[in-house]
Amino acid sequence: MPSVKPLPRLTFVLGGARSGKSRHAEALVEAQASPWIYVATAQAFDAEMEARIAEHRARRPEGWITRDAPLDLPEAIREGPAGAPILVDCLTLWVTNLILAERDVAEAGAALEAACLDAPGPVVLVSNEVGLGIVPDNALARRFRDEAGRLHQRLAARADAVIFMVAGLPMSVK
Repeated sequence: MPSVKPLPRLTFVLGGARSGKSRHAEALVEAQASPWIYVATAQAFDAEMEARIAEHRARRPEGWITRDAPLDLPEAIREGPAGAPILVDCLTLWVTNLILAERDVAEAGAALEAACLDAPGPVVLVSNEVGLGIVPDNALARRFRDEAGRLHQRLAARADAVIFMVAGLPMSVK
């Protein structure tokens, strides 16, 4: 049986929409011993989003424990069990949820950073890189882009590994 390379304490996987970031992050976690913790930040406000969530759940094999955390992400990370790898998918949906709930994104980001550093097992964070497109045409979209960008910088600085996904191919950034 081949030895499994342990995950770093904190891995950050970024990429554009449909770049393969979730599948890559799942594969990183599944290379570890189960149980695997999947912390989902999505909320199904319409049928299309319900279908996306169902697609994500259907492709994961047995051994995954799913926790829904549209707002209270740091608490979900801290819940353990000890040593189990934790996958968070995705931070941009979480930032959206925070903004819509009128929460302080910087304060929540600091709590997330602390939770990742104190997590009971290795953490893999997934997020959409939103800084490569055009400048949004409205204040809410610009705020979202700016909040996500600041959070990404903060977490990437703390991460032991940063992977940028392009067309399904992982590029090691850090």
